[in-house]
Amino acid sequence: MREKGKTFIITMILMMITVSLITNPKDSLEASLRGLNIWWGVVFPSLLPFFIMSELLISFGIVAFLGVLLEPLMRPLFRVPGVGGFVWAMGMASGLPAGAKLSASLRKSDQLTRIEAERLVSFTNSSNPLFIFGAISVGFFKNPALGIVLAVSHYLSNACVGIIMRFYGKNDSPTKKARALSFRTAFAEMHQARMKETRPLGQILGNAITTSVQTLLMIGGFIILFSVLNRILIVIGVMDILSLLITEIFQFALLPNALTLPLLAGVFEITLGSQLISNTVQATLFQQILMTSFILGFGGLSVHAQVASILAETDIRFRPYFIARCIQAFLAAFLTWILWKPLYITSLSSSTTDIPAFFSGTSSSFQSIWQSISFYGPVITLCTLYTYLVLLYKNAKASS
Repeated sequence: MREKGKTFIITMILMMITVSLITNPKDSLEASLRGLNIWWGVVFPSLLPFFIMSELLISFGIVAFLGVLLEPLMRPLFRVPGVGGFVWAMGMASGLPAGAKLSASLRKSDQLTRIEAERLVSFTNSSNPLFIFGAISVGFFKNPALGIVLAVSHYLSNACVGIIMRFYGKNDSPTKKARALSFRTAFAEMHQARMKETRPLGQILGNAITTSVQTLLMIGGFIILFSVLNRILIVIGVMDILSLLITEIFQFALLPNALTLPLLAGVFEITLGSQLISNTVQATLFQQILMTSFILGFGGLSVHAQVASILAETDIRFRPYFIARCIQAFLAAFLTWILWKPLYITSLSSSTTDIPAFFSGTSSSFQSIWQSISFYGPVITLCTLYTYLVLLYKNAKASS
């Protein structure tokens, strides 16, 4: 009976969404185009190089080399092997959901146990500095100094989540002693991993491209889907109903009710939520940054769906990741509350509105990179998709 009820609820939800799509074609099309523009203009070209290089680094054993060197840091602090340091760094540099992709790849190659992979994926998925500084602080808020507050609270809360998750699965996996730092051992591990790779260079590169593009195509589908879903829920009034449910919480926290709808939009998709929060004139700048930090820590249900799809190819469970994201959302907001005065208020002179040169220079660099990717991104995406189709055709022809 319980399963029948679940089937009925799922059916009704899907039918409601389908009818809403049919009755609101203009909103659906606009939301689809918005999601498509985000994907092919920014997400695809910015993530593709990191995905390809990560596959190559794993194939040639360089990740194993770094793993031995980072073992003395990662094992005592986070209870994950040294290769987790590589995943953590690449996750911060490339952005969501690179950490999940790399953790899944390392799990498939047996460089991580299931518990270690679940610990690792819980804190290695983060927004990259390009998005925080270029899109949010300068693009949405027009205030470069805000990027420092958002970035520090975001990455510091990530590290805190990693330390918290080190206690996850403590009884299921024995604590291993970290190996001592040794370049000779690291080189031996790298050489052994490279010797195990029997594919020629051309095939390794081709497989890296096709695997990366397939993952990015999946990511694009989720971005478009949740962009449409978010818009439809706003149009049919579901978001308004949900916003009423959290009004009491906002009143208790002394937050304006005008932020409820942008927050819910951010829970679905980070970019749209951040933009709506920045346009909420009824809230103070501090309240806006607090909410933005919260949704950056949570990651958005769109990214959650992407991570779940990536992890589904392995035995890594999704629940620890979801719990970690909830923890980080509140941690990031709390750290923003603590760091707001020392990192933002005291950094700005009370007698002038000029922005310190450090903040201005850092953010302008990220903004110029962001604008370049947005301008050249579609061309990179189209060229890469053409290469992907050629490789698929050659592989199909070779196998037939």
